Amino acid sequence: MAKKSQATWGGRFSSGPAELMQTFSESVSFDKRLAPFDIAGSKAHSAMLAHVGLITAKERDAIHAGLDAILAEIQAGKFTWSTQLEDVHMNIEQALTKRVPAAAKLHTARSRNDQVATDMRLWFKWACSEVQSRIRAAQRALLALAARDGHVLIPGYTHLQRAQPVYLAHHLFAWMEMLERDHSRFVSVAKHANWCPLGAGAIAGTTLPIDREFTAKQLGFVDEKGRPRVTQNSMDTVADRDLFLEFAAAGAFFGLHVSRIAEDLILWSSTEFKFIELPDAFCTGSSLMPQKKNPDSCELLRGKSGRLAGNLAALLTMVKGLPLTYNRDLQEDKPPVFDTFDTVALSAEVLAGTLGGIAVHPARCAAAVSDPALLATDLADYLVERGVPFREAHHAVGAVVKLAETLGVPLDRLPTAEVKKCHPGYGDDWASVFDLARAMKKRAGTGMPGPAQIKRQTARWTKLLAAD
Repeated sequence: MAKKSQATWGGRFSSGPAELMQTFSESVSFDKRLAPFDIAGSKAHSAMLAHVGLITAKERDAIHAGLDAILAEIQAGKFTWSTQLEDVHMNIEQALTKRVPAAAKLHTARSRNDQVATDMRLWFKWACSEVQSRIRAAQRALLALAARDGHVLIPGYTHLQRAQPVYLAHHLFAWMEMLERDHSRFVSVAKHANWCPLGAGAIAGTTLPIDREFTAKQLGFVDEKGRPRVTQNSMDTVADRDLFLEFAAAGAFFGLHVSRIAEDLILWSSTEFKFIELPDAFCTGSSLMPQKKNPDSCELLRGKSGRLAGNLAALLTMVKGLPLTYNRDLQEDKPPVFDTFDTVALSAEVLAGTLGGIAVHPARCAAAVSDPALLATDLADYLVERGVPFREAHHAVGAVVKLAETLGVPLDRLPTAEVKKCHPGYGDDWASVFDLARAMKKRAGTGMPGPAQIKRQTARWTKLLAAD
């Protein structure tokens, strides 16, 4: 016996899809999270239909009341989702139609193509706002750490070798800049999402007298002056997946940055460095070795970056060869962005918690930064100030470094007479270069780690984060 055709699109079919096909093609298992946005879109659409006279005000009100009741059930966990109805849209529409006869008119002048595009743009605006707030929380944790312990000097590293001294605050503010760029990317995605797709239909709009600008205003798709923002090409509207790619890319960048932050924290918390102690609440122990304290939160943050990059790669691969406009492949656009949101939001919270519980070990930091070799470049600058060309000064300092290694003494403890033999530019005051306070004070230019700039950057971040 042939199965009944699918109720929403089965007019030209003599039988419905196989159960295996239903299982394979359903999306409600993951797109049901769009329910609040789908309901908002349906209320705006029905309001527009009443506005242009395609349904009555009474029908509109009945549809709205029914949608509100369904949303309440969904939020209470009492709504029954059916995979046979494929997706969130059909589940809600079928439930509404059983309760409200006028709901049979709700799908007038719209397709699931422009409906889901609208749902997703509303979701992107919401998701970007949620992510932005969590990134801000991580930045505030960074700022608090910088305010408390930022005066501690540590070695900065290149090639994972000690390079030059910096204040801890300067290193933390490097992370802050990374997170700020991440924040701005999500702001940009939200702006790009702020265009209303409703009215594009399946591909070529509708012959019915709809008012797309009215719907856009109802849903908050407006510019700074309150003017409606409506997509300008119906084909592009239903085919476009740039927002998905941009959101996933912003998430991948965030994951990359958090991974680098986590790697620094893992190194700093190791016995070999021990600049910091990570909070117990974000670490675990070993099932075999009782002395172990493993930096699990940081390792997981580092690992999540690959997942976020993978979501972007999946979307790029899916979209790259599709002809205009809609293809069923595009159903697979949602799991990667939903996972990106979940991963980024949780990771930002974990990063904030980890940063908030860090304890700094000033003595270990001071021991590491006391190496006079960290100021070898300052010694070259000393020679430059005495008229020596930098390339020549570089070689002259290299000779002094070699001499210290040969004699087995710290760089700043070499006899002045021996230093002067390396180059005539050295004066009796050459060793004054190795005073850390002097070295940091001289780094006064914009973007440098000197105390004046640290104060300036602290004020800058305090003001910026207080504004949000």
